[in-house]
Amino acid sequence: MTTKYIFVTGGVMSGIGKGVTTASIAKLLQFRDFNVSIMKIDPYLNIDPGTLNPVEHGECFITEEVWTFDPLHGDQHKIMQPVKIAELDQDFGTYERFLGQFINPSHNITSGQIYFSVIYKERAGKFLGKTVQLIPHCTDEVIHRMVDTATNENLDVLLIECGGTVGDLESTMFLEAFRQFRLQLPKKDTLLVHVTLVPYLKTVGQLKSKPTQHSVRALQSMGLQPDVMVCRSEIPLTSSVRQKISLFSNVPENAVISSPDLPTIYRLPLKFEEQKLGDYICDLLDVKPKLVKYDPIRNYSEWKKMVELYTSAKDSITIAMPGKYIEIPDSYVSINEALTHACAHERVKLNINWVDTEKEAKVELKGCDGILLTPGFGSRGVEGMIECAEYALEHKIPYLGICFGAQLFYIAFCRKILGLKGAHTTEIDPNTPYPVVDFLEGQKSLMETGGTMRLGAYDIYVDPSTKLFQAYKKEIIRERFRHRFHIMEKFLNDNPKSKELKISGRDETGKIVNAIELVDEDHWMIGTQFHAEFKSRPYAPSPLYHAFIKAVKKNRSIQ
Repeated sequence: MTTKYIFVTGGVMSGIGKGVTTASIAKLLQFRDFNVSIMKIDPYLNIDPGTLNPVEHGECFITEEVWTFDPLHGDQHKIMQPVKIAELDQDFGTYERFLGQFINPSHNITSGQIYFSVIYKERAGKFLGKTVQLIPHCTDEVIHRMVDTATNENLDVLLIECGGTVGDLESTMFLEAFRQFRLQLPKKDTLLVHVTLVPYLKTVGQLKSKPTQHSVRALQSMGLQPDVMVCRSEIPLTSSVRQKISLFSNVPENAVISSPDLPTIYRLPLKFEEQKLGDYICDLLDVKPKLVKYDPIRNYSEWKKMVELYTSAKDSITIAMPGKYIEIPDSYVSINEALTHACAHERVKLNINWVDTEKEAKVELKGCDGILLTPGFGSRGVEGMIECAEYALEHKIPYLGICFGAQLFYIAFCRKILGLKGAHTTEIDPNTPYPVVDFLEGQKSLMETGGTMRLGAYDIYVDPSTKLFQAYKKEIIRERFRHRFHIMEKFLNDNPKSKELKISGRDETGKIVNAIELVDEDHWMIGTQFHAEFKSRPYAPSPLYHAFIKAVKKNRSIQ
């Protein structure tokens, strides 16, 4: 069948759940056995979000594959070095978790990539004789990227989410590309979903539709008419509000979809199905649902059963998460979700205690059931994070250190158990007497360059005698990485107390330490250089995170 395109825009303000909405709509189509995927447009000028602060932009999601961004496609007149990309917007984590499939980094389009491509093509003589302009050259580049993705992956439906909010100046190019593309294709081949906010005013006890009306008018002023309105609100839409939104946005009443706050985001596709959104989209796109064979990922009934796990827990556990970016939970969204997945499958409710490591961190750890030391970069709050690892060592609290958290676990062990006073990472203290964490080979000269860390998925060789092996039940696993520093094994070689720590995972050369753990039958304490959270799924928790939650339960004597 001809590829269909669904465009998703946002109105009123950012952060209202466009990513979850887009993933949920894709899930509706997956329930009907269509081959779907998602692209995300980010209007900022960065080539990728790898150098952005998580507090400002949220988590940086790492993909399985590394994509080579090469605007000139290997042309011999190349005047730039291709850029390696595996660092994407956090919404890609949502897409992968909902759809259960890996998404290539080429699915993330930024303004920087588009301008970069057009300018370098102009310099390479690709537009000789033409005045290069925003329209049509930049908008053509956007359309070309979308069509390329749909064609190369043989997709039935491609969803494209436009980041930001309608009315933002930087989104103009992409909305114009949508308008042009919809004009080029038959009406039944494209569909526009507008996600907007309908605030609930508690003082008067009413939902207010006026912000949505203004948002739709801004969209219409750019030549785009929505086909579906998805309205985010604290409570379900009333029939009167639905009627008003229908009237002022020029869409049928049954295309005004209520998206209220829910106990878990994984319930949203079910909420959409209750309102027959999937059937309505199929009618507009003129496609017939296919017969879905049994599949725990693509089957509606299986998804419904899975969602019930997320609201049926009776016991609860508290995980302390010391970190550098705790101002917004989105800084660690994949970790939060991986913990939630594991807890749901272990029938316990998750409580997260965010610990500011620039303050008295140890006080906040009292009463916690487990500690997860988070990833990060830079010196801010590091000593507090090391103290948290030392606290876990002293009090035999189940502990999981991710990336930076693994390196700081190693530093804590070297200081406290091996007696290496002043041991540190050269990232923080280049003059440390014991550089127990140092640069990967070839990384020192690349510190100021984006997209140059060890990125993407690599094979990990697991020691069969370890807790890590007990978690995965495999000697070779494949997980994702994002680092340029690593643990220096040589500091374990000559100290008899080093036998209290075991290297449980290495790379295929044996030179890079990928995981460490404490050798203590009664204390589950593991640090991994890899990010297992990126491959955790709501229906299939990460084996590492699942093992961590099981250890917490065992320590708490929860059945």
